[in-house]
Amino acid sequence: MDAVGAGPVRPVERVVEDAAAYLYVWALKDIPQDLRDALGAARERETSVPGRRVLDTIVRNVEVADREDNLVCQDTGIAVYYCRVGEGFPLHPARIYEALRRGTERATVEHPLRSNTVHTLTRQNTGPNVGYRVPIVHWEFVTGRDDLDVKCVPKGSGSENMSFLRMCVPADGVAGIKRFVLDSIVGAGGKPCPPGIVGVGIGGTADYAMHLAKEAIARPIGTRNPDPEVARLEDDLYGLLNETGIGPMGLGGDVTVLQCHVEHADTHMTLNPVAVNYQCWAARRASAHVTADGDVRYDRDA
Repeated sequence: MDAVGAGPVRPVERVVEDAAAYLYVWALKDIPQDLRDALGAARERETSVPGRRVLDTIVRNVEVADREDNLVCQDTGIAVYYCRVGEGFPLHPARIYEALRRGTERATVEHPLRSNTVHTLTRQNTGPNVGYRVPIVHWEFVTGRDDLDVKCVPKGSGSENMSFLRMCVPADGVAGIKRFVLDSIVGAGGKPCPPGIVGVGIGGTADYAMHLAKEAIARPIGTRNPDPEVARLEDDLYGLLNETGIGPMGLGGDVTVLQCHVEHADTHMTLNPVAVNYQCWAARRASAHVTADGDVRYDRDA
């Protein structure tokens, strides 16, 4: 059915809609190989009995989801999409958004999925995982291209609730960044279902730092920032966070995080914003590449 007042749906718009419907469910059912490998490695190096039992259960949970073609976690999250749009792509971003919205609705109804989206104040459900400004879409526009990349990252509430922002002062330096990240994860304890991925955003402005932190959790596990100084910070934080002893599900152990990723932006000389966003062990993501002609290719590992 065409969107009300939007005119006829073009073929490439239907392709984007179909891609969104597929990506949302696929991400919820089939976690990426890098995450599977990280969970397996975590189980091998965990020495605490409770922690190892938790990781055994997580790995078994993934196996059961595969075998029964079912969801990895009952929290189907809020639908978040990252779109990289080429300047020559034949669909206006407004139409891309409508296609993503319809695809999200279809996935929720056709699977079916739990509908999580509510009005912020009344808490009334607003529809099949859609509502005012939901799904959430982040945009990047690229010159010299005529295609579209879409990444779906469903974000569960348990990990999203463990998000933190601090406006550090420049004098705090790197040590201050590390201290804030450590304080945040220690304070979160077992609430965000560890072990997961810690995303850190530094620089820019307050809002952009949090956006960067969420970009960081959507990267494949173990990738490193191309800036050597930032990559060094990632390594340092990964080691420090696993020294906290929080362990799987907060029960104590060697493995508190599967990885720490940092994204950064340059900032004002008197600013030092730092944001932390946590992604639980079910770090779900799925991507699609749509050509100007409407061909689509799906990618597990982007």
